[in-house]
Amino acid sequence: MREMYSLPFSHEDIFSGRAGEQIPYHRMYGKQYCVPALTVYTPEELEELHTAAGAVDAIYGKVMRFIQRYMPDSFLEHALGIHPGLIPAARMEAVTGGITRQDWIIGEAGLKCIENNTDTPTGIPESAALERILIGRTEDRTWTAPSVHMDARIRDCFRSWLTFYAEQGLEGPVTFTSYGEHVEDRTNTAYLMERCREAGYEVKYAPLEELEIVPGEALYHQGREIRLLYRLYPLEYLIGDRDETTGVDIGVALIELVRERQLGLMNPVQHVLMQSKGFMATIWSLYERNEQTPEYCGFTLFDEAEMEVISRYLLPTYFTAEPFEQSDVPYVAKSYWGREGRGTVLLDHQAESLSYLKRELETDVTGDGYMLLNKDEDEDEEVAAYYENQPKIYQQLVPMEQAVIQTEDGEYHGYLLTGVFVIGGHFAGMLPRVGEKVTGDMAYYCAAAVREAMNDEEEKEWKS
Repeated sequence: MREMYSLPFSHEDIFSGRAGEQIPYHRMYGKQYCVPALTVYTPEELEELHTAAGAVDAIYGKVMRFIQRYMPDSFLEHALGIHPGLIPAARMEAVTGGITRQDWIIGEAGLKCIENNTDTPTGIPESAALERILIGRTEDRTWTAPSVHMDARIRDCFRSWLTFYAEQGLEGPVTFTSYGEHVEDRTNTAYLMERCREAGYEVKYAPLEELEIVPGEALYHQGREIRLLYRLYPLEYLIGDRDETTGVDIGVALIELVRERQLGLMNPVQHVLMQSKGFMATIWSLYERNEQTPEYCGFTLFDEAEMEVISRYLLPTYFTAEPFEQSDVPYVAKSYWGREGRGTVLLDHQAESLSYLKRELETDVTGDGYMLLNKDEDEDEEVAAYYENQPKIYQQLVPMEQAVIQTEDGEYHGYLLTGVFVIGGHFAGMLPRVGEKVTGDMAYYCAAAVREAMNDEEEKEWKS
């Protein structure tokens, strides 16, 4: 059972001031999202997460390069599920290291990374800003904030990206875009925009719905040409976007600008390779066949240290459920492009569903909280079908650690998923969430904190 520390303050006490300004979506979907509580990690756990997250990120980067250089288009399209229109741009080698968030389970088997959001991770202001605010309210110097260096990591990441693009002749203001009316996405985007400004670059914000594209020419906002774009919008959505009024295939036209090196995207398009959950099955397949890679490409892909990282921190993941069904091992089926728990099913050896999470549709924020939309069954079924009908990978199931927190609705018994931000290739921060066995967007955020070891007298006084 994970240790949780409840702050002696109500939700309103915490979020009526600066914290609420930093995280205006502290309530979502009609209920509390950010809880005035801390998820307690030991110094040893934090140290191992630092090392493990960086090592896993390096494995992802190495396999990404291997796929870009050695795997045929047919593999990208069918094994990874990459839209054909994205493949040429996904092969373009950009600087490695971006803004990513790994999801970890800490349990009896040790630390296990179960997936990685490499395209459009959110939860950034919670970790980078709210964590320090909540720990500061404890007035206890034994607590430390594991995400304290996240702002610096973000600034360094933008410097790396923009230096790379400048070498290609792409310079000028950096435009940040998201759905303008979606409070969570806009807040995350604005937070990154401010860090980019602090790094010394001119920045502008343009709502996604206001962007205009002239195929073969440029991307514009209110007549201003955009050469550098941070977008909080998934590539697998973008490539299918079409302007119903003009008939222009917006996504195709935008990706063509990237291919022609007229537009620099952040995260770069190459990140879509790692975003596909087929990428996890690819890593495991290469791991199991590491001795055979010289026959294919002339060299052994993983060295001994990398093999140890994969064995220790990643889970057996396959393109078929057969290995688990034959060995009577519980497993998880995950849709390639599933997000927030959508398209994820926990299964036993008889393929009986243990848990399936489906998010209901919601409106954007009005006032100080989100409201649920009246359920549109036709549209809801369409959303569910989108995820359910995708190809799937199959991953060994490991138990999640249980956690009990106090919420406005009373005591909540849930399961802890530890998000770890890796930015520019380095550990940057943590995003703990307590939810169901499949962590969805109804999970609670409980800030990460590390409490330094105390002597017996200090321990007794702290518990009293």
